[in-house]
Amino acid sequence: MNVIMTTETVKEKLKAAYLTLKTKHGYKNVMQAPRIEKVILSVGTGKLSRADKKKNEFIAGRLVLIAGQKPAFRQAKKSIASFKLREGEVVGQMVTLRGERMFGFLDKFINIAIPRTKDFRGFSARSIDAMGNFTLGIKEHTVFPETADEDLRDVFGLAITIVLSTKKKEESKDVLEILGFPFRTAADQTSRRGRRSEDKK
Repeated sequence: MNVIMTTETVKEKLKAAYLTLKTKHGYKNVMQAPRIEKVILSVGTGKLSRADKKKNEFIAGRLVLIAGQKPAFRQAKKSIASFKLREGEVVGQMVTLRGERMFGFLDKFINIAIPRTKDFRGFSARSIDAMGNFTLGIKEHTVFPETADEDLRDVFGLAITIVLSTKKKEESKDVLEILGFPFRTAADQTSRRGRRSEDKK
């Protein structure tokens, strides 16, 4: 008999999160169930684009592959001579994902990209802000399988912000853990600080 292995999607896990957390966080009804409102991918391109104008096109193309959606360019609002920055110059790119495209991205990120990240030891809970939103940094965009064969010279980093309907850090952390985001424990944090101290000696 063939056994088919199934993996719960982020969307399915999110539905289950209400039942798991309703007692702990005092949810009165399903309308209070935690939701992911949007996911934002952003890349700062100021220095890169000034050194090579084709970099913006390159990064935009890779973001389309990663997110399945064309990014919006972010332009400088004013000129700053000390940074050699001109008003209107492209300094970043951003993609905002919602709905099914957002859930598809999160499934790929949790199940494929995170396991491909070098020396990954979990996320820091400090990356959750006071409003309950979670921002994390990815050093190499090549953790996404669509871009795995990139030349190392073209590798760039990006920030991912997950905007949740929750308004408390603890509540957001509980939801994110249910979805499959691994967070470092207090022991892990202490161990990392110890290693950094040893490296400085």
